[in-house]
Amino acid sequence: MAKNYEYKKATIADIDELVRTRIIVLRTANKLSNDVDMSLVEKESYEYYKNALETGEHIAYLVYDNETFIGAGGVSFYRVMPTYHNPTGKKAYIMNMYTAPAYRRQGIAFHTLDLLVKVIRKQGVSQITLEATEMGRPLYEKYGFVKMEDEMELIK
Repeated sequence: MAKNYEYKKATIADIDELVRTRIIVLRTANKLSNDVDMSLVEKESYEYYKNALETGEHIAYLVYDNETFIGAGGVSFYRVMPTYHNPTGKKAYIMNMYTAPAYRRQGIAFHTLDLLVKVIRKQGVSQITLEATEMGRPLYEKYGFVKMEDEMELIK
């Protein structure tokens, strides 16, 4: 890293920043213009963060250059039925990875991802997934994530 940025674990006091970032990430990932109404997603994201930060179901990091917000990343924890390969049924889903355009390619997202994976491992979770945009895929592959072959999604 070229600079010493601050990586701050988000608290309920950071909920507005988390929601704002969530909307930026969703607009970017889905190629949505600023005139697409995201008010319902914004409202539901606020409720999600309010509950999940309190229960520990979601952990997020915010990245700052002095007082300027420059990045974020989060993880949601959930549980499914135990399986042979995952006897606890615990899973983690990394989401909301973001770095401000002027700060990209400096290792910020990699460091944020590493912080999240360490938190996940500390909680005893071995199954970690995420959705990757074209821009993010090289970062995740560099970290060791591999493309999944066996999952399917019902889209209609």
